[in-house]
Amino acid sequence: MARREPWHTFGKTLRTLRTERALSQASLANLAGVDQTHISLLERGERQPTLPTMYRLSEALNMTLAEFVAEIDGADDQ
Repeated sequence: MARREPWHTFGKTLRTLRTERALSQASLANLAGVDQTHISLLERGERQPTLPTMYRLSEALNMTLAEFVAEIDGADDQ
């Protein structure tokens, strides 16, 4: 099976983790200190996250960065 572009897998995983925690895009954006539009673009795979953004998102999702990356990596295998 061909691997998807990593930012598409990132976006899919971010959306899944956000909805599992019953967070809106606006709530997650507020917790992570980013704009809601940025969350939307990340989830749609239209933007690639920076490392600092990934760190802030992982904290907002109550995960370590390592756990966050592991979720993304695991989603790519599905």
